[in-house]
Amino acid sequence: MAVLVTGGAGYIGSHTVLELLDAGETPVVLDDLSTGFRWAVPEGVSFVEGDDGDEDLVTETIARHDIDAIIHFAAKIVVPDSVANPLGYYLNNTAKARTLIETAVGCDVKHFIFSSTAAVYGDPLHQPVTEDETLKPVSPYGRSKLMVEWMLEDAARAHDFAYVALRYFNVAGADPKGRSGQSTPNATHLIKVAAQTALGKRAKMQVFGTDYPTPDGTCLRDYIQVTDLARAHLDALRYLRAGGESLVANCGYGHGFSVLDVIETVKRVSGVDFPVDYAPRRPGDPAAIVASNERAKSILGWAPEHDDLEEIVRQALDWEKKLA
Repeated sequence: MAVLVTGGAGYIGSHTVLELLDAGETPVVLDDLSTGFRWAVPEGVSFVEGDDGDEDLVTETIARHDIDAIIHFAAKIVVPDSVANPLGYYLNNTAKARTLIETAVGCDVKHFIFSSTAAVYGDPLHQPVTEDETLKPVSPYGRSKLMVEWMLEDAARAHDFAYVALRYFNVAGADPKGRSGQSTPNATHLIKVAAQTALGKRAKMQVFGTDYPTPDGTCLRDYIQVTDLARAHLDALRYLRAGGESLVANCGYGHGFSVLDVIETVKRVSGVDFPVDYAPRRPGDPAAIVASNERAKSILGWAPEHDDLEEIVRQALDWEKKLA
């Protein structure tokens, strides 16, 4: 049996492929390389270049590799871009996911792990936010992911099919062994941007909004290290194979840092006092969002190991130096 990883040449996908390999699993990567990198797929791992919405290609791949589970990462992820191009996000994130789910059901693939997002909560009333919080996404990105959660829920009711949807909070850092990291040159992740600025790859960086109702006026986020997140997918896979019922679970650490906290940490760890500009708020950004992670810990058995902002920043800086 093998595991199909869509978007496995991307940031989180490539780290999950490494964790699958380390656990003795057989990953098969499907990626169109629009944002991923062929070199990010480890040597010896079967790679298929193509679109997760291509039903014929996915069907052929499932049959050829004896796939019993799908971990679905492939998607567009930039909130402001989704506001400017909502139909593109609904095509890539929602319509193609529907085709992938239908193909999985038709090919008798019974286990599906979905890369969802904390953006489904919008601007939540309670912190930390639990999975039972009212879902009111404020961006097309969040809506596009929530629609997939709904499709999975309905498909699981109608078919012999179970899923885990993992709602990610802010993913950062790199593989502790230095095998992979966030490699997209124009990525918008805060720690990535700050690390690039500290190393001179960007002349300066921007902070979007300083008038939020938070202690220092900047957005507050829960930053989760990418290998810890990748391991949550492995925990979800084991859970489903053991007969676990369909589940939605947050992936975060349960505490947050403001944008200015993160920037100060990057400055301290790098030893560089880089320039920062202040700009108006961006559309679609909630003021604060921090995860309750009790469900992932208690049901999936998830045990994070890298809950340390300085460690995460150091990994990001080391990876940027390696890319250079």
